Amino acid sequence: MKRRSFLRNTGLTAGLLALSSQDLLAGLLQQPAYKIKMLRGDVGIFTERGGTIGFYQSEDGYVVIDSQFPDPARHVIEELKKQKEMPFRFLINTHHHGDHTGGNISFKDIAEHVVGHENCLANYQRVAEQAKTTDKQLFQDITFNKGWKQKVGKERIRAYYFGAAHTNGDAIIHFEQANIAHMGDLLFNQLSPFIDRSAGANIQSWIEVMQKAQKTFDKDTLFVFGHAGDPEKITGSLNDLADFEDYLKKLLNFVDSQIKAGKTKEEIIKAKDIPGISWKNSGAERSLTAAYEELTSK
Repeated sequence: MKRRSFLRNTGLTAGLLALSSQDLLAGLLQQPAYKIKMLRGDVGIFTERGGTIGFYQSEDGYVVIDSQFPDPARHVIEELKKQKEMPFRFLINTHHHGDHTGGNISFKDIAEHVVGHENCLANYQRVAEQAKTTDKQLFQDITFNKGWKQKVGKERIRAYYFGAAHTNGDAIIHFEQANIAHMGDLLFNQLSPFIDRSAGANIQSWIEVMQKAQKTFDKDTLFVFGHAGDPEKITGSLNDLADFEDYLKKLLNFVDSQIKAGKTKEEIIKAKDIPGISWKNSGAERSLTAAYEELTSK
């Protein structure tokens, strides 16, 4: 395959070479089974199966955000090791769901520390105990409440916790030098979200979390999302945060109006789309159900 076609087909362009470690990118171009894209400086993203993985390559070692499942996690580890044998300083989990922590076990005896919000750890341990799979997990050994920060190489890495949203343990991970914020599943881009009420999710609080995020970051911040309706659209801007905030508001307002109109839960969750939201299947049953339960549990 010609180089130009190869770059186009893998979604990577020559312009990325100017934004990233050339040695790292050159090695990553050899992988057809999954996608790795450098964003700014030495911060990149990896997609294969599950929530988007972020990574940072520094002279002091690697930092990885989320782990998908065991096989994808091994792929990230292997590819980074091919570039340079350095320690994996931190594995940071945005929250506890299996498509973000399932690959943690692949970092056993590799990552120096695993970091997450204290509720992330509590949820992770609870779910693993229920499934009797604690021996197949690698839990966080560093937890935080409101926030956490660490300098690695030239980067200052900071975690923010703004309250319950997708779960009650979601954190935003910000690479301050690159100005890249990994949102985890705090933002499903043009995709109806999973709202995990069993783990403390709250839509009204989620709206407030999105508002706080928009006030914390700026117009130059590049955001990484956990999932997207279009797999190619897993990064974005403040506008995407505003759009998702609007979706959450319209989701609650729509379900509330249906409840007040005397509709039953069964009737409400049959809706396929929410008025004012353009993406397909904006009224997914799982989102409508969560909104109904939140509004009727008060």
